[in-house]
Amino acid sequence: MTDPFMIRAHVPEFETHLAAYRRASERTRQSLRGVRDLAYGDHPDEKLDLYLPPEGQGPFPVHVFVHGGYWRAFSKLDYAFVADAVTGHGAIAAIIDYSLMPKARMATLVGQVRRAVAWLAEKAGRWGGDPAALSASGASAGAHLASFLACRGAGEGPAPAVPVRSLLLVSGLYDLDPITRSFLQPEIGLTAEEVAAWSPLTAAPVPGPVVDVVVGAEETPPFLAQGRAFAERLAAADVASSFATIPGENHMSIATALGSPGSLLAQRLGRTIAASRRGA
Repeated sequence: MTDPFMIRAHVPEFETHLAAYRRASERTRQSLRGVRDLAYGDHPDEKLDLYLPPEGQGPFPVHVFVHGGYWRAFSKLDYAFVADAVTGHGAIAAIIDYSLMPKARMATLVGQVRRAVAWLAEKAGRWGGDPAALSASGASAGAHLASFLACRGAGEGPAPAVPVRSLLLVSGLYDLDPITRSFLQPEIGLTAEEVAAWSPLTAAPVPGPVVDVVVGAEETPPFLAQGRAFAERLAAADVASSFATIPGENHMSIATALGSPGSLLAQRLGRTIAASRRGA
């Protein structure tokens, strides 16, 4: 039986999609105003790029994107194209980097995503951003990491104030246990402790952010089942949440849709950004 997590086996156009990400990202870097390689922490991997909307009346909402790659591949450079849709909704796009496994461990990655958001809450005003209107999204492993902006892992202390007001989680992984039996395990070496601590399905939801969980309708069964189960867990904890499948999208095409202004997913992204301004 084909490993349901081996995306290359289920999406024959895998490499074509990757090449398209990189071409689109290069176009984005050439066409949008931006500030590159801002350090949100002390580690060399802790950098982010900002893409700014057209000149206009600020302050602008700030939207953070966390890239995928099964925690061990890709960078902010591969996913700059997501900023096209973000800035099209009048927000500043922050595309972040984080350290990669297996050299870094899961707790480090989660901490870096949180640190990037906290840094933006403090510093985004320098570029016309509204620190009170922060939202975030992530795809695949990026959705897993972004989910911990609205969850506390097993064994973590009391939840601090969460500066993110709304989240869009795209085709994420919310139960790490099946990964230990997948092709990925020899590459990233998940430990039993990491599975227990950093599986969103067993984490404690933090009330506050509005969470939209979406999955491509053409994904393999674990992505569909985990996405639905995580949305249900959030709802059971009285977190304002929703779940939807996006017709016709697989694990690779759905990222393209996220960065394509006018797509169904980009419209949901717009609603996530708008939700960050509620009460503002």
